Amino acid sequence: MKSPLKLIRNLYDWTIRQAQSKKAPYALFCISFAESSFFPVPPDALLIPMVIGEKKKWFQYALICTLGSVLGGILGYFIGWGLYETVGKALVSFYNMEEVIKVVGVKFSENAFLTVFTAAFTPIPYKAITIAGGVFLISLEVLIVASIVGRAARFFLVAGTLRILGQKIQDVLEKYFNILSMMFMILLIGGFVVLKYFIKAG
Repeated sequence: MKSPLKLIRNLYDWTIRQAQSKKAPYALFCISFAESSFFPVPPDALLIPMVIGEKKKWFQYALICTLGSVLGGILGYFIGWGLYETVGKALVSFYNMEEVIKVVGVKFSENAFLTVFTAAFTPIPYKAITIAGGVFLISLEVLIVASIVGRAARFFLVAGTLRILGQKIQDVLEKYFNILSMMFMILLIGGFVVLKYFIKAG
């Protein structure tokens, strides 16, 4: 059985090869959409090697990520709003987010826009916010606007930085791939920890 680092390396190598194919943008959109409501891996994992492989399309890829993610966030909202007793509870249980949902509800009452924006821009799991948004019936307009601002800021910042420093970043990725992969996984897991404890402390 392949190690997680080996699987990540294979995904990275495959994405670099496929960055110029017609199917790559569709895959990027699908992952961006799914991550906002149920999929565990953030679209950055695909966005980064795609921009490195095809730097001239950085704007297009960032836009695809933003659109897919915001539309997926709307799906997450409606899961929380109309399907929480079935689909929503299953997702919350799978990610062990029962207490998180309660904490997010409190944060929504304080500042819904800032809560959504923070999750959209940072490693905090965005899906927890979108599902909770439907559960606590925050304004869908607030969710959409805050998501557009936060997700666009994040993905365009990542893609734009790669466009400017692409070759240097690619060289660093190649040289320290295993270390950076471990840091990425820690950051992914840490997002849930931050959401559960740091926000609660606030």
